[in-house]
Amino acid sequence: MHNEKTMAKHVLVLNGPNLNMLGKREPGIYGAQTLADVEALCRAAADDFGLSIDFRQSNYEGELVTWIQETLGTADGILINPGAYSHTSVAIYDALKAVALPVAEVHISNIHQREAFRHHSYVSAVAFGVICGFGTLGYRLALEAMAQKLA
Repeated sequence: MHNEKTMAKHVLVLNGPNLNMLGKREPGIYGAQTLADVEALCRAAADDFGLSIDFRQSNYEGELVTWIQETLGTADGILINPGAYSHTSVAIYDALKAVALPVAEVHISNIHQREAFRHHSYVSAVAFGVICGFGTLGYRLALEAMAQKLA
């Protein structure tokens, strides 16, 4: 029996600033689901795809960077919805590049249909894939892609 086959791959699911406001913030763009709903969706998807997850949210760039750094030796991949930090954070880009784990980037809205400043993401340059515009389903799709990547 191979232990590495039976042990679930571990994915850190990170959510950036204002994602704690899901369900309250601009429901026409972000929908009615709350961050707790997204966490439940991710936990169910992780079970379906044989992953274990650690689900976190922070409004603080430095905290996100620290959590990314802490994945060394503890996680197999990172799913991140960096929120507004997608468009501004070289620090998050650098941290993701430094840990060199597979990264899946998720956005609830289609960032390419929004303001021009949202069309560029620093995170995309280090992500193996980007999902945007499919609402919270994007998290499930990204976890499925991550499971395939880690298989």
